[in-house]
Amino acid sequence: MHIAGLFSAIIIGIVIGVLGRLAVPGRQRIGILWTILIGIVAALIGTAIASSLDVADTNGIDWIEWLIQIALAAVGVAAVNKVKVHR
Repeated sequence: MHIAGLFSAIIIGIVIGVLGRLAVPGRQRIGILWTILIGIVAALIGTAIASSLDVADTNGIDWIEWLIQIALAAVGVAAVNKVKVHR
């Protein structure tokens, strides 16, 4: 992976993480670094799922891939928030 690819993965992870966090109702007690990490992981896993469903590369914006990534980020944010609250 090149530096540009790593940088774009971080930027996309930030966006996906924030959108996933916004999708979860209520207040989340996790920090921004957790949000970014969850977003990066959700973006990578979401891309793999979209590729396996053959919806990753479409003409225009890949809306289905984005929805998968945001849904995964929302699940990740909710899960990490639940673990942190119970501590």
